[in-house]
Amino acid sequence: MKSSNSRPSRVGKNPFVHELKFTLAEKIKIGLMSVTVFPVRLLLVSFFMLLAWPFAFTASLGRSEFVIEPQSWWRRVIDVCLRVIMRAMWFCGGFHWIKVKGQQAAPSEAPILTVAPHSTYFDAIPVTMTMCSIVTKLESRSIPVWGTLISYIRPVFVFRSDQDSRRRTVEEIKRRAQSGGEWPQIMIFPEGTCTNRSGLILFKAGAFIPGLPVQPVMLRYPNTLDTVSWTWQGPGAFKILWLTLCQPHNPMEIEYLPIYTPSTEEKENSTLFAKNVRKLMAKALEVPLTDLSFDDRDISLSHGPMQIYDYSCLLEFNQLVCRLGLRAGATSKSLEEQARRARKLQGERVGLEDFAQFLNLPVTDALTQVYSLFDQHEDGLIDIRHYIIALSTIYRPSKSMETLKLAFRMYENEENGEVLEEELVSICEIMLGVEEVELSGLFLSLDGPDTKKITFDELRHFIEQHPYFVRDYIDFKNHPGKVCCDRPKSCNGQSHNKDV
Repeated sequence: MKSSNSRPSRVGKNPFVHELKFTLAEKIKIGLMSVTVFPVRLLLVSFFMLLAWPFAFTASLGRSEFVIEPQSWWRRVIDVCLRVIMRAMWFCGGFHWIKVKGQQAAPSEAPILTVAPHSTYFDAIPVTMTMCSIVTKLESRSIPVWGTLISYIRPVFVFRSDQDSRRRTVEEIKRRAQSGGEWPQIMIFPEGTCTNRSGLILFKAGAFIPGLPVQPVMLRYPNTLDTVSWTWQGPGAFKILWLTLCQPHNPMEIEYLPIYTPSTEEKENSTLFAKNVRKLMAKALEVPLTDLSFDDRDISLSHGPMQIYDYSCLLEFNQLVCRLGLRAGATSKSLEEQARRARKLQGERVGLEDFAQFLNLPVTDALTQVYSLFDQHEDGLIDIRHYIIALSTIYRPSKSMETLKLAFRMYENEENGEVLEEELVSICEIMLGVEEVELSGLFLSLDGPDTKKITFDELRHFIEQHPYFVRDYIDFKNHPGKVCCDRPKSCNGQSHNKDV
């Protein structure tokens, strides 16, 4: 599988991984703060959060979630009280001085604030300072105490696993944004998930679909030791809270950029609108653009005995099949059916028209790009089995043994279930996302005669007996074992010491 020439791959450091390393001095400081300052801060933070709850609960009584109403004088008083209480809570947590650059626009001028990068639950600080509405997952409403505070700011709830809910969410954002400033501003984190701030991942289009002016807002945590980042792989929520409260001071900067008014073309193309705002914010933040999205996290964080080492090509493949709707239709049952049909071809390579017919799709630019990823010999012919292996890999990236078993079913000899070494090479190259795989180490280590053939059961048993199978028995181009003397790491910075 090769990278397309249609666009450069810009992945870089894995934004979903956060590793903390402490010096001896930092460990001593955290130890002392843990038994002195931390308990006091935790008590005060909890006190102010509980103090805010009755104010938020009272102000939310009898208020419609869908109709904006004139704010009565007592609700305005509660709003001020809540801002003071929440600021006191953050102060007790070590956020003593929060530097604000620029000026927040009025709701009538910019109904939507796009905030990035989103890296931690401490990003709630600008929300509590402005009392803007937010877009958040529906489960947040059930969080004790904090859920009531979230409900007070009248958020737009989204249920991530419900596609229809997403559509309704976009419609609600559009309805509020087009109210002419009657609704509070909506503060949206367009990345859709937390990252480690090493770069800006792809923006979701929800904030840009209304085609109205937006105000970019940037968040910075210029602390020497990053204890705030809360990503998919790294310290958990409580550990982040503990380490942050153990810091003498937690600096934070909020910067409001000038209002971004979309062009006619951007109003009609929300993806272009989002892309241009993202570029603008990345330049101001002085961080790179990272061509990953919330939906790519599972691929970039794959684990298992055949975990992905270089996910660049597979991410490009994933984006293309998503555009074609093939990812949404991928299930274990559909993959098995495609594998059965591919086996009947007995390795016969096919052209673009036959590939389109196999998938029951018309020939389009996106399909042609998918096809080109598997045209290894650049002769206009591909092996459909390669496509199915890649699709299975991105569909269940952390269930590599299931993909391996599926691949064997397409390649194995009907009489003895064996596959040839060169066939296993192709399978490994696609599943690992690497090139120039060499398996001589594996076949030399197998019991019995060196036939350059292997069954799935033999390979599975060998992998179970050798936890670092890929590191020790597979060689490939840019293998991490060639440059690392300890356990391997891929170019994305992800540790590979959790093979199972």
